[in-house]
Amino acid sequence: MRIPFLNRPATVAVLRLQGAIGVAGRGGPGLSDAALAPLLERAFKRRKPLAVALALNSPGGSPVQSSLIGARLRRLSEEHDVPVHAFVEDVAASGGYWLACSADHIWADASSVLGSIGVISSGFGFVELIHRHGIERRVHTAGRSKSMLDPFRPQTPEDVERLNRLLGPIHEAFKEQVRARRGNRLAEDRDLFTGEIWTGREAVELGLADGIAHLVPKMRELYGEKIRFLTYGQRVPLLRRFGLSADELLGSVEERAAFSRFGAGRG
Repeated sequence: MRIPFLNRPATVAVLRLQGAIGVAGRGGPGLSDAALAPLLERAFKRRKPLAVALALNSPGGSPVQSSLIGARLRRLSEEHDVPVHAFVEDVAASGGYWLACSADHIWADASSVLGSIGVISSGFGFVELIHRHGIERRVHTAGRSKSMLDPFRPQTPEDVERLNRLLGPIHEAFKEQVRARRGNRLAEDRDLFTGEIWTGREAVELGLADGIAHLVPKMRELYGEKIRFLTYGQRVPLLRRFGLSADELLGSVEERAAFSRFGAGRG
């Protein structure tokens, strides 16, 4: 007697990770651990895939969410003994590169943008603007550091020092992640942790990526021509397909700005 499911072709799970991390934009609710957890669980468990392939396109975002998603990817990979391959599309920068490092192998297009291994905090200062218009800023706090870096008050050296104390440890955690995952593949004659970005071909030379390759042909080369691809992606709620709230519109603008920093604006 023939049992049909025993003759199913081997599968590779494809996870689309697209957008800023922790920022909701037009493409979906943003990349966060909570939103991705059900997708990741299904991708690793359903039909016992030979491998999981990440179709990755992210300019970065929240360092905490990058760490949580990356840690979940590693746990599932090790629990199910399923290797992970990251395929960088336009960009895997900052937190996007953190996610790429969670894979066992990183592949990129020759013109992809990778790196930006650093931490950034940015904002605006409106002190002169409100003074010019006769606006008085009134702030009352319990705790002298509560109004740190208020954009409507002058920046102080103490505020900058406090901010740097926050950014430094986050940068160290990022560097530890890259070193732990890429190991002796990293070039030893370059400082790779300055926040600089590189094209895909340069990233391969520096050990930040393993080769120039695209998802479908590479997976077939590694796992056989007859493999079946099962694609998983975040769903956009029905009501959001017809418009954006103010918060979602702001998120979309932030996401576009993040992509544009790396010459990878999204349509």
